[in-house]
Amino acid sequence: MSRRIMVVDDSRLVKVQLEDTLQGTGYEIAAYCRSGEDAIAQYDAVMPDLVTMDIIMQGMDGLDAAEIILKQHPDARIVIISSLAYKDTFDRAKTIGTRGFIDKPFHREQLLSVFEQALQP
Repeated sequence: MSRRIMVVDDSRLVKVQLEDTLQGTGYEIAAYCRSGEDAIAQYDAVMPDLVTMDIIMQGMDGLDAAEIILKQHPDARIVIISSLAYKDTFDRAKTIGTRGFIDKPFHREQLLSVFEQALQP
């Protein structure tokens, strides 16, 4: 059975890259959201195994959206995928309760490794 992923990123290029990268793995993209608000609204309907979350998007940023999702669903597994790889960003993501941080541009091995770690109990 595939692991269902909700991709939250305003870049369609990232969605296509993730689709290509996840081809032939045990993951499938179950939902694609272009904003933090959309992710919060869709989370209950999708109930993904994992969420990938960009930080910089129109409207609410990804860290705020992740924090809201995790308050509503403490067992949610969220991995940040962003080019904002700064210590304060890492620290905030960890404090919120996200399960990992992947720098853009990402590589298949790194992505799959972080996903597996994020899905551990």
